[in-house]
Amino acid sequence: MRRVYFGTDGVRGAYGGKVVNEAFFTALGEAAARWLGARGVRSGKVLIGRDTRESGASLARALGTGILRGGGCAVSLGIVPTPAVSRATRLGGAALGAVITASHNPASDNGVKFFGPDGAKLTDEDEASVESVLVQAGGPPYPGEGDLPVESALEPYIEGALRLLPAGALLGWKVAIDTANGATCASTPTVFTALGAAVICLGNRPDGHNINDAVGSEHPEALARLVVSTGSRLGVAHDGDGDRCVLCDELGAIVDGDEVLAVLATHALARGTLPRKTLVVTVQSNLGLDRAVEAAGGRVVRTAVGDRYVAERMRELGACLGGESSGHILNFDFGPTGDGLAAALKIAGVMAETGRPLSELRRILRKFPQASAALAVRERKPMESLGALASAVTALEAELGSAGRVLVRYSGTEPKLRFLVEGPTDASVRSGLDRLVAAARSELDVL
Repeated sequence: MRRVYFGTDGVRGAYGGKVVNEAFFTALGEAAARWLGARGVRSGKVLIGRDTRESGASLARALGTGILRGGGCAVSLGIVPTPAVSRATRLGGAALGAVITASHNPASDNGVKFFGPDGAKLTDEDEASVESVLVQAGGPPYPGEGDLPVESALEPYIEGALRLLPAGALLGWKVAIDTANGATCASTPTVFTALGAAVICLGNRPDGHNINDAVGSEHPEALARLVVSTGSRLGVAHDGDGDRCVLCDELGAIVDGDEVLAVLATHALARGTLPRKTLVVTVQSNLGLDRAVEAAGGRVVRTAVGDRYVAERMRELGACLGGESSGHILNFDFGPTGDGLAAALKIAGVMAETGRPLSELRRILRKFPQASAALAVRERKPMESLGALASAVTALEAELGSAGRVLVRYSGTEPKLRFLVEGPTDASVRSGLDRLVAAARSELDVL
């Protein structure tokens, strides 16, 4: 069954557009509740959290209205990180969890993603089933978010995160934290402070319009400068909803998701604590990650882009660690979805246990030269119809052989065609990428 509204990570788009608006969210909430009812879950509790976007309160209210109309029980969690909603859904016996967020997108966008009762994101099939019962509903949303009963998910989430490290584990540390003016402003600094660290904050004054604005995991440059200027041991940058993190070592160098995964996986392998000796990543991750993990005695399994596909494969294999180069890191010993705070704490734990700085730990990953690009397009023409691009991909793959990779795909969250090329040298990678982009431009209406 084909999905129309759900993409790689829920429903997402410009607020006030055809999909991200109060009327549609009311209809979507009603469809989700009716879908639960068809599965035998009557009056199922649905927990609704949101990030700091100005449009979030109204959309949460609309979604809750729809859930009530569909026979469900909607509960507001207020502003909380996405992994806190996942955790509350799993541990609180809820039928569904929902987060109103557009993740790392600008404040003008918004969206929603759903979690099942196990705290994991809904599958493609589940999302398609929700869409199948969706009918555009009329009627205004309720007048205020306060009409929904309220529960707290933030304090239990913080308490759970604190148990990842021993009490006082970060005494004497100085840590710079960029919360992207988003949902982690009240959680990540609190946890690091409680563990003993002196915390310097950035991007911690949300006003409804500044989420991800030149701060956060998409813009870690300011964090890097702050780490260096304050002499911090570690820098942590989240996206707007807190399910990913990008780190910065004490020298001011950015540490991406692949490097985080390499450090965690090889450390666990050395201790004999990586289940199945397996790390699960997406096709986007650098080939150097495979080499590093294999050299440490493990293996890497790849999935389609999207942390929920990583999570699904992890469950199939009995793996416990996985993620994406973008900074979605999944630690099943803490929760079933990406969690930027948990990832940062895990890295801090490795640093504390080994006594080694992050600048040294990250050297375990030697990246293959890599280049990427994206073209904004008016129409997503079927890939099989792009003959010139297909020929260019085939030719480049033949040139690179086993020494490289080519990845061309449409974004699951934006109207863009994305390219990634890895190879033995920077020159071969750049030349190959340029040829692919030129071929795509010849066949697509590029914005």
